[in-house]
Amino acid sequence: MATTTPNERYYRAYLRSKILNVFTFSCSVLATASSSPCINSDNVVVPLPPARKAVPAGALNGSQRTRLTQIQILPEVSAPERKVPFNQKVAWTAVTLLIFLVCSQVPLYGIVSSDSSDPLYWMRVILASNRGTLMELGISPIVTSGMIMQLLAGANLIDVDFSLKEDRALFGAAQKLFALIISLGQATVYVLTGLYGQPSDLGAGVCLLLVVQLVAAALIVILLDELLQKGYGLGSGISLFIATNICESIVWKAFSPTTINTGRGPEFEGALLALVHLLFTWNDKTRALKEAFYRDRLPNVSNLLATLAIFAAVIYLQGFRIEIPVKSNRFRGQRGTYPVKLFYTSNMPIMLESALSSNVFIISQMLYSRFPENLLVKLIGVWEPLEESPQLFATSGIAYYMSPPHTLHAALVDPIHTIIYVTFMLSVCAIFSKTWIEVSGSGPREVAKQLKDQQMVMAGHREGSMYKELKRVIPTAAAFGGATIGALSVVADLIGAFGSGTGILLATTIIYSYFEISSRENLSPEMASMGDLIG
Repeated sequence: MATTTPNERYYRAYLRSKILNVFTFSCSVLATASSSPCINSDNVVVPLPPARKAVPAGALNGSQRTRLTQIQILPEVSAPERKVPFNQKVAWTAVTLLIFLVCSQVPLYGIVSSDSSDPLYWMRVILASNRGTLMELGISPIVTSGMIMQLLAGANLIDVDFSLKEDRALFGAAQKLFALIISLGQATVYVLTGLYGQPSDLGAGVCLLLVVQLVAAALIVILLDELLQKGYGLGSGISLFIATNICESIVWKAFSPTTINTGRGPEFEGALLALVHLLFTWNDKTRALKEAFYRDRLPNVSNLLATLAIFAAVIYLQGFRIEIPVKSNRFRGQRGTYPVKLFYTSNMPIMLESALSSNVFIISQMLYSRFPENLLVKLIGVWEPLEESPQLFATSGIAYYMSPPHTLHAALVDPIHTIIYVTFMLSVCAIFSKTWIEVSGSGPREVAKQLKDQQMVMAGHREGSMYKELKRVIPTAAAFGGATIGALSVVADLIGAFGSGTGILLATTIIYSYFEISSRENLSPEMASMGDLIG
């Protein structure tokens, strides 16, 4: 077999990174489902590149020692010297959450306020970003960097052995440095394209200050995620920030004390506060209830109840699973079950669909703003403000049929749009779910190998037939689960749940995963390891 030189490997890696330009966000969001870069949401280990022979620390060559010295320049969270108690993990997680929430509300210094359409409106749910604040970039630099590095390692385009401490340190440092470079590039593009005002009006000093603020905030996100990943907290910062950003929006729409003049007098923006206020201030209680439950252009109680119903439905469906009986050859008499959940791929299908749709919307909106009369551009999407809002929405074209109807009334008025959108969501989520099990290493072949490595066999089956049985169950569960989660997203959008169907599903699945993490934390290490495998 022909060998490749370091220069050839570098060139291949360079070409690979150049190719991954259009769907960077689509791929990068995949990392959000796991608390470890190499373990998916169902605790199935993703296969790593073949291990190299370990090299003693004293045998490192000069370049390796130089690289290990250089990475110490980057800020790093040191691993805990002992196991962190559960109550301390909860405390560190709360501190991390508080810092993120504060940064999400601190506005960038030097920006010019603008009521123009937000070009990143469709991406903010999966990026945990907040426009005009320190969290403008959200988690995009870290997940983009992490996913590209994992793709390069998985494709053997970079030479890394995760069994070696030195390689893990170099890989983590490279990922962190790459994330900072990405944040610098994104911040520069945001400033120079006039997202915060025309650069000529802001001045060079303010533009530089805006870039520094965004890069510093990205570094804070990186360190907060590293703090949790190193074992000081629970789960991963990426998942925590996504769920927090979504839940913050839901809580605000329910309890916002902001008053808005609707033409019928001032009303609270928050649905529950508006309900109480209307009941106390309006003499006609029936009319007050009707207004609180069905008012337009502001959050209402019906939206809140719809949100709670979707939360309950997702939690209920999380318990649906097929349990495959297994037994251990290592421990005689030890039996258990390997659970194949309905949501086998967790929230991956809806995240991938959201990333795909968001990229189409952003590109279509950008093209339409420059070439509004071009026939091909109109075929992709026509964008106009909706209901006196500065935010642009697709009104025709492919982007229109990929976006959900804004209300249940709109869905009934345009049934063709509704049918195409529902078909698109169900089919795409099912396809993405079935494809994800193959690319993530959680397919039937990998699961069979994992069980075999753990000396587990299916009860009542020969060891050789284990793969066939898993192949019969896992792909079907993945496709059906993907379609189910797509259907839930459609229902959430149609009945007017707070946020979006995608956001609610992401928040619910992430919160549910934290309950599972908490349950495992209260078990002994041996029982937790066995529970991860046999359910």
